Amino acid sequence: MKSTHMTMLLTGLTCSLSALAQTSPVPSMANATDAETQFVATRRQVTLQEALQLAAKNNHDLKAAQAGAAQVAAKSGLIYSAFLPQVTFSLSGVITSAPAVIDNGAQTDLLGALVQASLLPDLQKQAILGGLSDSPRTIAIQARESLFGTLLVQQVLFTPEMLLFNAAGEARDAAKYGSLEAREQVLAAVAKLFLGLEGLEQIEKAARDAETVALKRERDAKAQIAVGTSTDIALLRAQTETAQARSTLSSLSGNRIALLAMLEALTGEPIRPMENGGSHFEVTAADEASLPWENMYAVKASRFGLQSQERFNTYDRFTWLPSLVLQAKGNYNSNRGFVNTNWTADGIVALQWTIYDRGVRYANMHENDAKTVQQRAQLQGTLVKAKATWLGAKANLIASQVALEQAEAQAQLAARAQKQIESAFSVGLSTSLEVSDIDSKRFFAESAAAQARASLEIKKVELAAAEGRLGQLLGLKEE
Repeated sequence: MKSTHMTMLLTGLTCSLSALAQTSPVPSMANATDAETQFVATRRQVTLQEALQLAAKNNHDLKAAQAGAAQVAAKSGLIYSAFLPQVTFSLSGVITSAPAVIDNGAQTDLLGALVQASLLPDLQKQAILGGLSDSPRTIAIQARESLFGTLLVQQVLFTPEMLLFNAAGEARDAAKYGSLEAREQVLAAVAKLFLGLEGLEQIEKAARDAETVALKRERDAKAQIAVGTSTDIALLRAQTETAQARSTLSSLSGNRIALLAMLEALTGEPIRPMENGGSHFEVTAADEASLPWENMYAVKASRFGLQSQERFNTYDRFTWLPSLVLQAKGNYNSNRGFVNTNWTADGIVALQWTIYDRGVRYANMHENDAKTVQQRAQLQGTLVKAKATWLGAKANLIASQVALEQAEAQAQLAARAQKQIESAFSVGLSTSLEVSDIDSKRFFAESAAAQARASLEIKKVELAAAEGRLGQLLGLKEE
């Protein structure tokens, strides 16, 4: 009875598997493939270097960082402007209801009479009387309608702010290196994304190979079932592998579209990697004794920022010094007044000395001292992080090289094993389960090798960025 019951159970299971294999075909990948093909076709193929150059030119975050650096450079120029000459001109018209006018006629007539009655020689009398005749009958201190003009040229000869000359240049350099660090980060992100897309393409090829092999297994299983040399279990296994391969392709297709859209966002143009491109970097880690991490732009920016801040510490301790100013002043007055001329000129040397400014100088000094301590701590932190990043990038590069060698060896071994098991299966020396197992192993080995190749190039990018020379490798200048 037990034997009969087992026979009936196997018969029912075989019928169920046969019905499932015949009534549940593997879904097609046509729609997903068409969507990916249409999306990819709209993108221009470029090399990795071209993609990075586009990012350096078009990336919005990078443009914002560069604009910020330009603002700092413009503000630092204000320190220099304090020592350039200042020229101002003012012109005003005044109408008053109370003009100030002195009657000079009576005094002039009296002086003339006295001169005539004097015993002076005639020549002297004529000279004095001629001068009196030229004198105005009235002297306008301010007429009812007056016009005033002033031209002032002022030049600072000395001020304590001269101690901040170098601080301006260092602040500008700090901002410049800060923008270059932003560029390095953008380039690194684009390079990783680009290389990831290339690796994804290789994995997608491996998945398509797996789909092709699975479809071949289906055809072989159907042929063997037709001649009675195989069971429906082999066909179901082959269809399951086909479904898995197509599911993987569908997932990879969606990921590829998403990554291409992100690549466009970073570079500003619809682009994609070259088909069968396989980008390659030539990067060798520098000697640790040369402190390569100090070449990172973040470290340079932090160091120049500290130097600029230290200039303020020196300046704060000398702000008590006076400022020396030279002025040249030209005046126009429509009222000739007592000077009997409309034009006058003055030369002024001014010494300005602030004795006490209600404690502002001391407050600024203590604030800048605290900022210097903060900047120094930030520099030390940046150096420590930069060194750790470089050591990690160097170690990861070595590990990735070893991992790639292992992955490629596994892929080659899996390919040879697949051929051997296929040959053995064709003569009945292996089972369909062994064939299915080796197909899966080959796909995973090829996928791992593709990922290892992409990972190695990404680690090279990370090492170049950790040494502050990613832009240099691409031929980009320090702007």
